[in-house]
Amino acid sequence: MGGKVYIVGAGPGNFELLTLKAYKLLKEADVILYDRLVGEEIESFLKTLDKEIVYVGKERGEKGEKRQKEINMLMKKYFEEGKKVVRLKGGDPGVFGRMAEEIGFLVENNIPFEFIPGVSSVNGAPVSSGIPLTHPENSYGFLVVSGKDSGRIKELHQEGTLIVLMGGCTAKDVARNLIESGISDDKDVAVIEKGSMKDQRVTLTKLRELAENDFNFESPALIVVGDVAKFAKLYQNDK
Repeated sequence: MGGKVYIVGAGPGNFELLTLKAYKLLKEADVILYDRLVGEEIESFLKTLDKEIVYVGKERGEKGEKRQKEINMLMKKYFEEGKKVVRLKGGDPGVFGRMAEEIGFLVENNIPFEFIPGVSSVNGAPVSSGIPLTHPENSYGFLVVSGKDSGRIKELHQEGTLIVLMGGCTAKDVARNLIESGISDDKDVAVIEKGSMKDQRVTLTKLRELAENDFNFESPALIVVGDVAKFAKLYQNDK
């Protein structure tokens, strides 16, 4: 069968902030399953396409788990029909987008898939408003939480995900500093070299191993520290 599922980030809603790859896949897809938060401009564009368009948005107050199961079944149904399916999500699929759940379902059902990142509102909204998220004197980093979980900020130190930009050359020092700050040396770590490019490379390890060994990562490199890093292995195996 020629079916495949593409989980695509639509960006913060502005049609012109769709990535070129997202635009190309929307034009090529047989079926598009789209979320409530893709934005009116993008929704209007979808309706001009000669495609099967299915709204699968979760409404306020609706239980996400039940709706997600319905979406999963639709992805499986259309894949088994041999169709190219675009699952279009607002923002970026990896930021509060149930990406891990969809990876698990697709892998379990032997459905080939690919993730297409999108511009997240995390940076899209502030930057379009002239607000820098980092500043050499005023802000050395930023924290992202959902509104419903904002009371759990203290837990993020041990249970959240930490992303270190431009960390390849100093990975060993970064790991040592994190361990000294109280993060468990058994934490999963993914170091992503040349992220999203054709020669992207992902190294999966533990924080203590990163602190003890010289990996000689190439720039640009980004470090992801947290339990979610292990999902990269599922994605690599599928590809």
